Amino acid sequence: MPKICYQPRRFSESAQERIAQANQILDAYAAQGFDLTLRQLYYQFVSRAIIPNKDTEYKRLGELISDARLAGLIDWNRITDRTRNLRDMAHWDGPQSIIDACASQFRLDKWKAQPNYVEVWVEKDALIGVVEQAAQGSDVPCFSCRGYTSQSEMWSASQRLLGRLRVGKRVTVLHLGDHDPSGIDMTRDIRERLSDFIGHHSLGALSRFRVNRIALTMDQIRQYNPPPNPAKVTDSRAGAYIAEYGDESWELDAIPPTDMATLITEAVADLMDPDVWQHDQETEDRHKDDLGLVASRWDGLVPLLRNVKGYDPDTSGEAGPGDEENS
Repeated sequence: MPKICYQPRRFSESAQERIAQANQILDAYAAQGFDLTLRQLYYQFVSRAIIPNKDTEYKRLGELISDARLAGLIDWNRITDRTRNLRDMAHWDGPQSIIDACASQFRLDKWKAQPNYVEVWVEKDALIGVVEQAAQGSDVPCFSCRGYTSQSEMWSASQRLLGRLRVGKRVTVLHLGDHDPSGIDMTRDIRERLSDFIGHHSLGALSRFRVNRIALTMDQIRQYNPPPNPAKVTDSRAGAYIAEYGDESWELDAIPPTDMATLITEAVADLMDPDVWQHDQETEDRHKDDLGLVASRWDGLVPLLRNVKGYDPDTSGEAGPGDEENS
């Protein structure tokens, strides 16, 4: 039940107009398969010149959206918090149901035969949903850096990438981050720390490793015209940033999810051999069909398997207590 009224209330005409505008934006993106964070919704208001880009406006909009959801005026499924999620295990009704699920979820590693290996890294955990949706379509893994990546995770990543480099692949990390003093520097930090770890083990592999920043760039800022923020002068990197880019900065959240997804899919496509991909896709589709066939005929297959010569359900399991002594 996406719209549920928990706390009925009356809104002013201006508030009703904001709620209607929010629903129009949320519904448009939902039709394309995207939900939004509150921050992304806020930037959609700013980019449409509905509200100014101020922290006070962000807080005011957040309070209005919260009240409107409680009043049953905004779909609860349209706005998401990607930083707080319940972890649970999958469960099944029976063997047939898991095989049926496997049929749709089965994936070949379609990058195994590709000359390149690609990962997508994003600065903010709040944007991992958008990035993941685009990355999954291209069968590439994605990673939320959550700012500057920890030393532990950076080392683990270097060992993972080194494994790909050692089998002769070219490895590319596609990075997306804010265009502000720290966001720009994070790309450098990823490139240098990964290179240090990889180079220590295999100096020759560095020629096949690169980190490409695919967002945000100044060309994209000119193209999408996202609302600017003042550069953070308290950031220790602000001086160098302002000297090169001026005193404005831009958040990755301000880029519409559809455009962000396009940036990722196009960058990945440039690193893909389409003929190899098509061959593996056709093989994957055949395997999915085979699994679906097994699932659809499960009730008839089980008796046949149980009648296979030598099958004894009483002795097919693991040895029980005392079995070793009696054997």
